[in-house]
Amino acid sequence: MILQFIHWNISPILFSLGPVSVRWYGLLFAMSFVVGYFIMLRIFRKENIPEPLLDQLSMYMLIATVVGARLGHVFFYEPAAYLAHPIDILKIWQGGLASHGAAIGIIFALYLFSRKTRQPFLWVIDRIVIVVALSGFFIRTGNLFNSEIYGNITQLPWGFIFEHVGETLPRHPTQIYEGLCYLGLFFFLIWHYFQKSGKPRPGFLFGFFLVVLFTFRLLIEFIKEPQVNFESSMALNMGQLLSIPFIIAGIVILAWKPKITK
Repeated sequence: MILQFIHWNISPILFSLGPVSVRWYGLLFAMSFVVGYFIMLRIFRKENIPEPLLDQLSMYMLIATVVGARLGHVFFYEPAAYLAHPIDILKIWQGGLASHGAAIGIIFALYLFSRKTRQPFLWVIDRIVIVVALSGFFIRTGNLFNSEIYGNITQLPWGFIFEHVGETLPRHPTQIYEGLCYLGLFFFLIWHYFQKSGKPRPGFLFGFFLVVLFTFRLLIEFIKEPQVNFESSMALNMGQLLSIPFIIAGIVILAWKPKITK
């Protein structure tokens, strides 16, 4: 019976050059920014927005994503450990990034970008969530190559046995479930953007993104292994609790009819 499952034993390292190793996760993370840049460039050109603003926006996004994701993991999941050894916060290469922290960091950074460039906040974030959804697909694919953030034991025929990390029983490949959700969300958002000729209702793409992504994130956590030990005794784990405010915010934004013109 064990042969019906998928034996996953892919190395997280793509190749090495002496002491330097290129990992699948790092490559896919970088690809998310490169591909996202060219998608945003298409949007900027369509709407006649000065392209130098995109370079500024990309820098804001890069810093916000890394810093927000790292601090999110530190304060939401392992505050005691990192506060006892604060220098470890800088050791990002050892792992530990939280998507909810990245979301908070990105929203804050886009607010600062909006204030500095005088671009309407909703205009900026409505377009950014298009590429953020695609980035989620790339990052969850990277998690798959790292054999991490997988699900509970399953008897379904597409269960993955993550041999590289010593697993012997099939698990839900929740990285794939999430990745496909984010990819589908990306296709809907970019279709809606162009279907509306680059003029979607202000806030719609942002609100829809929040509701769909974080509702799926809340649901998928029910079949996902706990990220840290303290979650085992929780009715809703940390990822689910953090998702609820984003879902509520998305519903409020979708229900709101802002009178904003660019």
